Amino acid sequence: MYPSDLNTPKVELEQRISNLKKYLKKENIDAALILQRADLFYFAGTIQQANLFIPADGESVLMVYKSTERAQAESSIEQILHLDNPKKIPEVLKTNGHALPATLGLELDVLPANMFFSFQGIFENPQILDISHAIRMIRAVKSPYEIAMMRRAAELSDQVAGCVPNLLREGMTELELAGKIEAEARRRGHQGIVRMRLWGGEMFYGHLMSGPAGAVPSFLSSPTGGMGASPAVAQGPGFKTIQRHEPVLVDYIFAHNGYLSDHARIFSLGSLPDELMKAHAAMLKVQRLIKNLAKPGFKAGDIYDRALEKTKDMGYADHFMGTGSERVRFVGHGIGLEVDEYPFLAAGQQLELQAGMTVALEPKLIFPGKGVVGIENTHVVTDDGLEQLGQFPDEIMEFL
Repeated sequence: MYPSDLNTPKVELEQRISNLKKYLKKENIDAALILQRADLFYFAGTIQQANLFIPADGESVLMVYKSTERAQAESSIEQILHLDNPKKIPEVLKTNGHALPATLGLELDVLPANMFFSFQGIFENPQILDISHAIRMIRAVKSPYEIAMMRRAAELSDQVAGCVPNLLREGMTELELAGKIEAEARRRGHQGIVRMRLWGGEMFYGHLMSGPAGAVPSFLSSPTGGMGASPAVAQGPGFKTIQRHEPVLVDYIFAHNGYLSDHARIFSLGSLPDELMKAHAAMLKVQRLIKNLAKPGFKAGDIYDRALEKTKDMGYADHFMGTGSERVRFVGHGIGLEVDEYPFLAAGQQLELQAGMTVALEPKLIFPGKGVVGIENTHVVTDDGLEQLGQFPDEIMEFL
């Protein structure tokens, strides 16, 4: 087993559950049932196959299908019980002093329809309400413990980026370079899984692409796509060979004890054309602008608008975050246990930033036939703006 100090501290779980209970009481919801893995880890400290019952009043109950023993070792929740059949949930709850809820909160943004109908029957047709937005808002503001986890993830992102100059060689494929970089990440404890909440969203470590492949779009809600290894993946590194004088994007996520750092840098074998060097410098200016703007109370959508305005002023509007119909209308996203957390720095978003939110800021320019330049760093929102967690140089790294 891994060291017990990786377990989420008891005081953390208690505070998180308390925050959800306050919401349940405010909205007159009798209880919540937590099912999704990232939410389970957040509230229970384990991702074992389980249902976490959180009543508005009373003690929480973690009912575990597999593995109960691991859940008991990983979670500090006091009532952790084995459950061999979901139909027994009412019996378990009644035995432990809970009435069946008349109103039940579920994560309807991610819950499969068949499970929805199943729980309707199990709980004897309660009024089911969607609490996913509330959960995501609670998770959006990070505790000092969570920020410490993400700060460490950012340090490890820096270390992985620092390995690239010793690994990159002319003529190697993107996939070969990706494998070498990913091995360095694993050596440093990368958990291997990168979680996304969006239905159908999936990612393996991140994106690595070179030259024109960096401008190939794909299905993912991202400014970059890449060819990938096959149509079954359709994103990320592929079999293209890396050449001199072309940008190599290493846009990787480090996952440390559940928490993520999103980190992108541009490398090049030899010099890049002045056009791309100037474009990259422009994105660093956008990053500086947003870091100063993004303070508590500032609307997430207004940040995107200001970034777009700055990009237009510098003459790069046609390349910002994609081209033509493939353009995405955001410049950053919340990050934590999942890649796609609140807030979204996207067009029209009215959510106001709060101190303690964490965002991956990624201003990028896409040039069809040439590639991508730009930057991505993970930050925490403070009263003075965004604090960048990683320290690896933002400038393009050129080497022989």
